Amino acid sequence: MTIAITGSGSGIGAATAAALAAAGHDIIGIDLRNADITVDLTDPEARAAAVTELLERAGGALDGLVLCAGVGPQVPDFNTILEVNYRATVALLDALYPALQKGESPAAVVVSSVASTQVKWEDNPIAKGAEAESFPRAGDAAGAFAYAASKNAVTVACRERAVEWGKAGVRLNTVAPGSVDTPLLQAGMDDPRYGEAIRNFVAPIGRNGRPDEIASLIAYLLGPQAGFIHGAQFVIDGGMDAQTRPTTV
Repeated sequence: MTIAITGSGSGIGAATAAALAAAGHDIIGIDLRNADITVDLTDPEARAAAVTELLERAGGALDGLVLCAGVGPQVPDFNTILEVNYRATVALLDALYPALQKGESPAAVVVSSVASTQVKWEDNPIAKGAEAESFPRAGDAAGAFAYAASKNAVTVACRERAVEWGKAGVRLNTVAPGSVDTPLLQAGMDDPRYGEAIRNFVAPIGRNGRPDEIASLIAYLLGPQAGFIHGAQFVIDGGMDAQTRPTTV
């Protein structure tokens, strides 16, 4: 299989690339650095150029796609949060959909977050067409809200595409990790605004996740054994969602 992975330079993306490469697949990594294709995903023109290069490397067809690139709530520019976590992810999904249709048993997995469950779509400013500049900025939780809204929006975007993609034979699912020991999590813990809250957000299982644990779920969802799994979100968070929303199913 030929599989493209954004965010392949570190964390969950790097673990996924390593696991899939070890299984014998051809991996094309995309990231800001340490990747086959280096690109700043906040730049629409750079994204388009990266898609062109990716399609050339892949011969126009992809068997798998993992969109893992993301930034955390500590990023001060809300537009960066929305651009990377939501707009760039959706843009790449749509741009690479034709290539996936040409692949063998194609499937895509988008890395969302358990934070996506903390915002209802009807309360999400993105649903109303709001730009980052209009997001509420008062209080220490403003960045966390922007992050949750971006992940909620990308999850909804995937679900909205499930009917069309399914009819075309391309499976599309999301995974929603909780706290995972990655450079992204460490950056959040080091932030004076969010560090304490992140450190105190401990899963019932009593530890953070490991990147390889998330990678194993992604690999499963890309494989033939997951052939009837489509349009779903898989929370992989050590029980965090059950802890915060025990009666919401």
